[in-house]
Amino acid sequence: MADTLFDTVARWHDGRRWGRLLDAGTGAHSLEWCLARGADAVVAVTGDPAREAALRQSFGPRLSPGGRVVCGNWQDPAFLAGEHFDVVLADYLLGAIDGFAPYFQPQLFGRLRRHLAPGGVLYAIGLAPLPDAGGGPGADLIREIARLRDACILLAGHRCYREYPLDWVLRSLDGAGLEVEDAVEIDIVWGARWVEGQLAVCRAKLPLLADRALAASLDGTVADLRERALRAVEQERGIRLGADWVVKARVRA
Repeated sequence: MADTLFDTVARWHDGRRWGRLLDAGTGAHSLEWCLARGADAVVAVTGDPAREAALRQSFGPRLSPGGRVVCGNWQDPAFLAGEHFDVVLADYLLGAIDGFAPYFQPQLFGRLRRHLAPGGVLYAIGLAPLPDAGGGPGADLIREIARLRDACILLAGHRCYREYPLDWVLRSLDGAGLEVEDAVEIDIVWGARWVEGQLAVCRAKLPLLADRALAASLDGTVADLRERALRAVEQERGIRLGADWVVKARVRA
């Protein structure tokens, strides 16, 4: 799915130069994609020092002069002060930022707007909240996995992502002085890789629970849910539920 979303961004960019490119919420996949654009320089931002170190080790030799991987928090008004970019990519940043800057989402697009060069463009990618009902038994399993994942995260004393729907995103961009040029929702088909990845998050949190009996019980729940979900994914050839969104915006003239 991530490649479908990035393909949408590339199609909208339509062969124009990328100039200085800011990967405002980086990871290995988005940074790999950004480095393949032929940008003059790529600056990749993470809020996690361990991720910063890992990305520097993996990608450092491929960064052009002026490019770098940095650790910082968009809530800090001094972070990247005075730096401007021709393209800003916010790939799943809106949901993830709640783990680093809680309740900052309403200010995020305004904060990123400060770093757009004249004529620059912002591309934002995100996940719409899952619908509460509908879609059949397979969809119910996807919701069950999402609830279990978030429960394990919270019980470990950590913060969950906070996703927003496209209509909220469009209003927030408008309030930040950005004009939306394109917006699309793309249906999601959840597969075995997603199931395994989300349940791996659950297992990683269980050692942090003080109640070891509860942790053991949840471990059994994870195993049972994994078996049921993988069977449903195979039977349905992927489970359709919800959507990602992609938005292109510029500073309002």
